[in-house]
Amino acid sequence: MEWKASHILVKDRSQAVQLMQRIKQGASFETLAREFSTCPSGKKGGDLGWFGPGSMVAPFEQAVRRLGVGAVSDVVPTQFGFHIIKVTAKR
Repeated sequence: MEWKASHILVKDRSQAVQLMQRIKQGASFETLAREFSTCPSGKKGGDLGWFGPGSMVAPFEQAVRRLGVGAVSDVVPTQFGFHIIKVTAKR
């Protein structure tokens, strides 16, 4: 199984929670990623492209495995910060 996902990465949990609330209220995931994500992928709306098992840190991969296509995760903490993840495709 491979996944295609986008994410928003921030250093602060409270900022991640605020961004999550904005997404739930209908804000564009991609726009928020471009504006707030600290990951270089933010420039591409958070798009990480395709990846397989073992490519991402365990908490990130576990969240992706649980999500359906089009679904957005809750805040996922890793050693890099706090992620909001959107699965865009599976194959």
